Amino acid sequence: MTSRIPAALATLMLVATLGGCQAKYEDAARVTAATQNAESAATRAEASARRDEQAASRAEAAAQRAEAVAEKTESRGSRR
Repeated sequence: MTSRIPAALATLMLVATLGGCQAKYEDAARVTAATQNAESAATRAEASARRDEQAASRAEAAAQRAEAVAEKTESRGSRR
């Protein structure tokens, strides 16, 4: 029975070591997943910002066209 104690201790140490390695792997996997999620969110935010800028540009162009039409209509009305 005493000859099994060193083998049992060695087995316990191996299991503890493997458990520690698994925990480190799981931690690394969580960090990787969190990093990928953050990068994906940043990409979506950038795309949203570009769409907002494009919409603002289109709205500004529409406002300028409306102003030009209003000025043209006013100038025609003053000639009559």
